[in-house]
Amino acid sequence: MSDFTVQTLLATPLIEVRDVVCAGTCRHKGPVEQAGRTQLVFPYRGSYVRHADTGEAVADASQVLFFSAGEDYQVSHPNPGGDASLALTVDEQLLREIAPATLLYEGSPLRFRLPRLRIDPRAQVLVAMLRHALREGVAEPLEGESLALTLVHRALAPRATHEAGASHGRQRLVDRAKLVLARDLARRWTLAEVAAEVGVSAVYLTQSFRDVEGVPLYRYQLRLRLARALDLLGQYDDITELSLHLGFSSHSHFTAAFQQAYGRTPSEFRQAALHR
Repeated sequence: MSDFTVQTLLATPLIEVRDVVCAGTCRHKGPVEQAGRTQLVFPYRGSYVRHADTGEAVADASQVLFFSAGEDYQVSHPNPGGDASLALTVDEQLLREIAPATLLYEGSPLRFRLPRLRIDPRAQVLVAMLRHALREGVAEPLEGESLALTLVHRALAPRATHEAGASHGRQRLVDRAKLVLARDLARRWTLAEVAAEVGVSAVYLTQSFRDVEGVPLYRYQLRLRLARALDLLGQYDDITELSLHLGFSSHSHFTAAFQQAYGRTPSEFRQAALHR
């Protein structure tokens, strides 16, 4: 457990929000763990792989992972650098009211049928807003609960998610490609380079990635970069420096992509999240 740093950001009778940071020193499968309560886990930095009886799931900033009560799992870190996630535990009755019945098994305790769902940019920005507001102490408990429940609604809403639907082989291929992209967010990968890394043709990779994830490979990489920007904005006074650090060609390129995804400029987000 020394690999982990856990900070409780909010704890009320209805919801608990924890910031979980893992050093990621275990490249291969770690020891078997088990979730005591069902949690929604939103990675916001780095990547890892969760191994369970339901299959493997790559955890990155474009996903929400479901850790169901009583489910055994293991974690590995193919990429160095560790990871960080926002973990939400919601009152079971409340979560049953929010989650579509098709996502849940019948009976108690509450358990999800799927290992993960893809989230959209609006959910990503809610993760960042919630974490920054609670860490900086600018959100009182009522606001923190409201933000957290809005995030849960958004993450589980059918319009905001994309359930992976593909053969096991295609899913494994796409997961490998995702880990390649997450290895170096600033690198300007070419399609041929990523395809060579995972051992398939560029055409097959392109088709498989879109079929499984619902978005093209380049857009997926862009979303990972922008999600990392949400995490780092509080640490950079110079937005140009941040944009170059993340592999954007210029301040204007970064700002335009950020605004298109999140509906506000990086400066506007920083003002809203950190300096209210």
